[in-house]
Amino acid sequence: MAPPPREKPWHAHLTLDLLIHVLNRSLLHPYIAWLIPLCLRAITTPYHAPEFISACVWASFITLTAILGVVNKRIAYGLPREVDWEEEVVVITGGAQGLGKILAEMYGMRGASVAVLDVVEPGRESEGLAGVKWYRCDVGDAGAVERVRREVVKDLGTPTILINNAGIVNGKPLFDLTSAEVSRNFNINLLSHFHTIRTFLPDMLASETGGTIVTVASVLGKLGASHLSDYTAAKAGLIAMHSSLRAELSSSTAPEGSKGIRTILVTPGQLSTSLFAGVETPSSFFGPVVEPVELAREIVRMVDAGESGEISTPFYARWIEWLHVLPVGAQRIVRRLVGVDKAMEGFGEKVTSNDCPEKHG
Repeated sequence: MAPPPREKPWHAHLTLDLLIHVLNRSLLHPYIAWLIPLCLRAITTPYHAPEFISACVWASFITLTAILGVVNKRIAYGLPREVDWEEEVVVITGGAQGLGKILAEMYGMRGASVAVLDVVEPGRESEGLAGVKWYRCDVGDAGAVERVRREVVKDLGTPTILINNAGIVNGKPLFDLTSAEVSRNFNINLLSHFHTIRTFLPDMLASETGGTIVTVASVLGKLGASHLSDYTAAKAGLIAMHSSLRAELSSSTAPEGSKGIRTILVTPGQLSTSLFAGVETPSSFFGPVVEPVELAREIVRMVDAGESGEISTPFYARWIEWLHVLPVGAQRIVRRLVGVDKAMEGFGEKVTSNDCPEKHG
């Protein structure tokens, strides 16, 4: 009989993201910040007392920051679009396992019209997948995507939400990659996004309520890593494609209906899915493994709100670009300290994908 799994010590659950989460709902929240001067006045602290003045200055700073954050978001992304679930049809690529499957389950349990595009049929053990429609499709094949689009429209209606989630990883040094592996990587990790957006975007432009495009990239597209040259190159391409798409949709020459399109870029750290199974995160405090359920919940929240934006988690993923501001020597020292280029060593020949009977995420 196998021994029960060892529980992690309590401090293993203490992460930078948890601390920031607590601060954002306490000292860094405008409501809580203004409670401090009110409490000081309740105990008859004079208005001219240093502690009262400091509390008011802090509360004013936090409030101003929150207001500027809202203004910045409105300038960058505009007003949210109206989401009508009687009309919405969700298309999810790579939904047989991992993050895509969780997203399909979430929307399936709510009774939404969901189409999963994958060559592997998702298991039906979950109640949420009972009403989800599966379509066998190699999303790296533009012709296959176009054929499936006609089936989805016939069965469910016009797609208005596209979640591009399919991905594979080879996990080999560049000089060990074969031409077939490189081509397969870019077909699934990068070109599939071009195929699905070109196929489904016209339907969204014609929709009265617009549509939402979710691009699931990776923080490694901003950072790069050893043994992942093909993967990181594709993810960096997705980030650049997303920026270009946003620019085109907001340009003066954009097609009619572009104002109703919302775009979401997802750049997570390491997910606890089969895609990087067995890979140890360099630091569980600064870079904890991201639970796909938590990431899926944040994606669903933003899609449901009709918002555009970027989802970067854990916390370091939002600011990793600043690493490139450092001198090259300092960058190398930081990379050695965090171990980002050693994490994939020993990953082996394991291949994970969205369109073969192996693991995928």
